[in-house]
Order: sequence, then C-alpha cells, then structure tokens
Amino acid sequence: MSTQPIPPDLKARLKDSYDAIAPQYNKTFTPISDPLRLKYLSTLLAELKPSTNPTSSPQKVLELGCGAGLPITKALLDHPSPTLHLTSNDLSSTQITLARENLAAYEEAARLDLVQGDMLALSFPPSTFTAVLAFYSIIHLPRSEQPLLLSKIHDWLEPGGLFLANFSAEDMEEGVVDEWLGLEKGWMFWSGWGVEGSVGMVEKAGFEILVREVSRDVVDADFVWVLARKKKEQVEIG
Repeated sequence: MSTQPIPPDLKARLKDSYDAIAPQYNKTFTPISDPLRLKYLSTLLAELKPSTNPTSSPQKVLELGCGAGLPITKALLDHPSPTLHLTSNDLSSTQITLARENLAAYEEAARLDLVQGDMLALSFPPSTFTAVLAFYSIIHLPRSEQPLLLSKIHDWLEPGGLFLANFSAEDMEEGVVDEWLGLEKGWMFWSGWGVEGSVGMVEKAGFEILVREVSRDVVDADFVWVLARKKKEQVEIG
C-alpha cells in the first residue's frame, strides 16, 4: 500500500473501480467475510426492540455500502422481529444493479429502496431511522470527511437509535493500491483515524459506545468495530 495525494476526483475513481471489479470483489470477499459481518450484525439485531403494536410501521434502517446485497441486506430483510424497511446505498452502480437482481422480491414488496451515489451526499429528515450500519464503506471516505458523515448519521437517527460500523485500525490519511485484487482497473483508496481516533469520533458525534472490538479481517487488516447508541435528549425540569 502506498501513500499518494488524495485526487480531486476520488469518488468518481472509486465508483469506476468498484463498477469494474464488482464481480471479482463479490466472489473473493463476500463468502469469506460473511461470518465476521454476520457476527456484528447479530449484535445490532439483538439491540433492536420489536414494537408491541402489531399494526405499527416497519422500523427503518439505513445501510451504507450494501454491495450486491448479500448476505447482509438479505439477512436484515429476512429477520422476523422486528420487521424492517431498508434504504440501502452504494457508490457503485454495478453493485446496485446486482443488488436489485438479488433482492427483486423485497424491492417489489416495497420493503427495500436502493440508492446509488456518494453516501456523504445523501439527505434524510431528522430521526428517520432506527438504525444505520456501514460495513467496509466509511473507510473509503477521506478521514477529513468522516466526522461530517457521523454528524449526518446522528441527525438521521431517532433518539436511542443504533449505529454499527467498522473503521480502519490504522491511523492513515491515505492508503492506495493501484491494482487491488491484482486487477488492472482495481485502483483503491482507504483512510482512517485509527482505533482511538475512530472511537473518539463516534463519541464526539453524540453516541454512547456499546461495543468496541478490534478484529483481524480475512485480508490481514485490522478494523475496529463499533456499535453505538444515539443519546436520548435530556428533558430539563424546572
């Protein structure tokens, strides 16, 4: 991995790369990273409280970096309690197309909205979501942009809402591989604040940390996984 100046067209380059390498990426990483992603997803689902009202609307969840929708998006949609409605985002139009193919039945049932584009450009009303999750996605933002995204996520979540994500355990402003996965079109970029910096960033955004763990990924990289809760507003009396 090398260090290079962050290009002004970073998001366009990342999109082009993931569009080009999506099939190989999905084949290489999805099967072997499933256990780790599903492990942390289960911690989120255990914290979600089902409504006691059988006629209540599904809880809304935002997924940043859904890829082709397998297995995480499908696992969320298949979870029996509580019933969830997902808004799933990815920078890659190829991945969104694959997710649409893989999850057509859920989209037709109006339980899934797929949104292509830069996660930082998304806009939602305050308190829209019960939970937001981001697996292997925030790490592709320049670290200078990550606090802004965390502030947006905090605003999008309802009080007491949950946030689950992983961040680079390495403190690095930029890490670049020109031909990731050995592919000519696999230019790739990562950035992060390290373990303490990332956890502190989440806390500074207004979250209470429930879980923080450093885990070694299948590609021999360390990530800090964070499950956090948006603090409920305190009502002053008197």
